[in-house]
Amino acid sequence: MNKIDELKKFPLLKNLSDDDLKALEEYVSEVSFEEGEDIIKEGEIGDTLYLLIDGSVDVIKTTIFDDEFICASLNSSMHCLFGEMAVIDNDKRSATIKAKTKCNTLELNKENFSKYCDEHPKAGIELLKMININIVRNLRIENDNLKLVYQALIEEIEND
Repeated sequence: MNKIDELKKFPLLKNLSDDDLKALEEYVSEVSFEEGEDIIKEGEIGDTLYLLIDGSVDVIKTTIFDDEFICASLNSSMHCLFGEMAVIDNDKRSATIKAKTKCNTLELNKENFSKYCDEHPKAGIELLKMININIVRNLRIENDNLKLVYQALIEEIEND
């Protein structure tokens, strides 16, 4: 796998120069997951973000009744990443990411992310901006989803 060619496909990295991407290549590792394998497990502490190079995954949340439901399905043609909050904080994972097929990823752990940002500050700022844009976009989607759930709850109560 040519890591630089793969990295160039990701919108998260669109503002990084070729030199920045070449430097980033040294900090990411190739990791594969088998079909059905958990890449990330909801509730566990994580320190790694993943760029999906090949394959497809389900994003799974657990309800308060321990029922699992699929929030989204992602595939490599979407050039998506997941786990990005883990390189910023040390909290529990917010969802499970399960491989629907065999998956190839590039992973960047928090330690290497910090080193990269320290050694390439301009690129690090751009990378942080893009991660924050991704997190904010997801937060807005979740806010919209909460509005729908709240409205459905109100309608259910009013119809009883």
